[in-house]
Amino acid sequence: MHIHILSLFPESMKTYLDSSILKRAQEKGLFEYSLHNLTDWTVRNTRRVDDRPYGGWAGTILTIEPLTHALRDLEKEFGKMKILYPSPRWNILTQEKCESYIVTEDIHYCLICGHYEGIDERIFELFDIEEISIGKYVLSSGELASLVWIDSVIRLIPWALSPESLKEESFSNALEWKKEYPQYSRPEIFEGIDVPKILLSGDMKKICAWNHAHTKE
Repeated sequence: MHIHILSLFPESMKTYLDSSILKRAQEKGLFEYSLHNLTDWTVRNTRRVDDRPYGGWAGTILTIEPLTHALRDLEKEFGKMKILYPSPRWNILTQEKCESYIVTEDIHYCLICGHYEGIDERIFELFDIEEISIGKYVLSSGELASLVWIDSVIRLIPWALSPESLKEESFSNALEWKKEYPQYSRPEIFEGIDVPKILLSGDMKKICAWNHAHTKE
């Protein structure tokens, strides 16, 4: 999997992308990423990629020209890509949806990191773009939302994590899309609060039954 990130602030994402699970996934050859600065595709000899929207509304939006040039150049160099745009106005990203992004063949994704008040709507007429939402709230830019998508998807690639770690997770198919059951660790008793006795029994059949009885919708 190759992920392209089209952003006004690509340097702000690099530390997270090169850390922890994402770093190990890259070292295993499971995915790679490329950061692209949208300002490299500005027009009329400026570094500006935004302008006021028609209609007299406050603020600015990303304009159509640099977005179009960037996407066309990237597809010319890397081939057809699955283009994603994080936006609060569409369906919420779910675990089931994240699992659908994991495919067996090589694939290139391109994430458009929005900024300001949004992007020129005409881009959706020129390209097949899927909008994704991480929640019904607004962020200052799309970098954080893009990192959420990347982290939630890459960890599902086989061997990015151990199979045991992914076996039963909140909202996974294994738990019938429910929330994960409570979990406990050492010490057995802390400030008068005990670990449920069934989890100490060593009877895996009973433990599994307890776990599944304590999943939540």
